[in-house]
Amino acid sequence: MTSFAIAIDPASGTPPFRQLHNAVVSAVASGELAPGSRLPTVRGLAADLGLAANTVASAYRALEEAGVVEGRGRAGTFVTLGDDPIQARARELAHSTARALVELGVGRERATALIGEAFDALTPAGNE
Repeated sequence: MTSFAIAIDPASGTPPFRQLHNAVVSAVASGELAPGSRLPTVRGLAADLGLAANTVASAYRALEEAGVVEGRGRAGTFVTLGDDPIQARARELAHSTARALVELGVGRERATALIGEAFDALTPAGNE
């Protein structure tokens, strides 16, 4: 199971359900949660965060409806891979590359340029 950092601020004007939802979306967008990553169980996460299980279950349902995660019954809840396996693998590679570049301290603009240069070096002109 993949772990990721979630902090619920009880003093926030944003409801805990929305804070959890936003934290998962942010973790997926940043690559902290890669496609195929398993989320904690509803009960386990509720206990860890001091939330009601129904709050976590509601957030998971909203994430599933938005296509961010998919429930697989007793197997758990996973970050969706998407319908196209090539796009899912490309997204996974993009996330891992971005994570590595961030860890090196490379900024977004330079990282984008580096990826563009590498792509241009490997692909024939006009074959995008």
